Amino acid sequence: MSDCVLLEVSDRIATVTLNRPDARNALSTDVLRLLPALMREADARDDVDVVILTGADPAFCAGLDLKELGSTGRNLRSPDRAAVESPESTSDAMRGPFPSMTKPVIGAINGVAVTGGFELALNCDFLVASERAKFGDTHARVGVMPGWGLTVLLPQAIGVRRAREMSFTGNFLSADEALHCGLVNHVVAHDDLIATARGLARDIVGNDQAGVRQIRRTYAAITRDQQGWDIESRDGAEWSRTMFSPDTVAQRRDSIMSRGRDQ
Repeated sequence: MSDCVLLEVSDRIATVTLNRPDARNALSTDVLRLLPALMREADARDDVDVVILTGADPAFCAGLDLKELGSTGRNLRSPDRAAVESPESTSDAMRGPFPSMTKPVIGAINGVAVTGGFELALNCDFLVASERAKFGDTHARVGVMPGWGLTVLLPQAIGVRRAREMSFTGNFLSADEALHCGLVNHVVAHDDLIATARGLARDIVGNDQAGVRQIRRTYAAITRDQQGWDIESRDGAEWSRTMFSPDTVAQRRDSIMSRGRDQ
């Protein structure tokens, strides 16, 4: 499944695209293995200064592939996801959905970003959203726990009370609501999304790159909450060992998907 995530480079901008549109770019085992590898490749390339992460329409990412999760659960226990669900492995090298990056990552959110897909977005440096974007934390609906920093990054973005409401209810934010909350930096017409993201990327490319990367490292150091990541990792790993049930996910899959479409 080498085409389930794509990497394209032009004008010193790498675009990484989740490419399972028929499955709403859900996180299968193949995606979970390829995405970190391509992000690492983009970060290492000498001809790249900025990375854009997006999805093939109509979704950004619907989270873990519920079909696979409900049958085998392999994508919950994939090597890359397991790396951040173990309390012993929360170093900066791989404590989220992709390795620690030295270059700015812009999230171009073209549609729904749900659960694990929402965590992908939160791990970007900042977000540009299509008018069609929606954001939801449905971990509690599915019966899995955050493993990529949602309980740290979401309250940093929108405040702890709004974050609690999103996580407890599973309700979605529209693009405009996300802008109002400070979750996204810009909301644009859908057809202008990539052009807008690339325009911002070009603004970054035009700067001194050593300076950009140092400022990025400083922001990362200031906002790092290692204790929070460790607590999330510990609790998520314990939940997976003792409470996670693929059968329950399989039983609830249709209602979860239907409720998501309704919102």
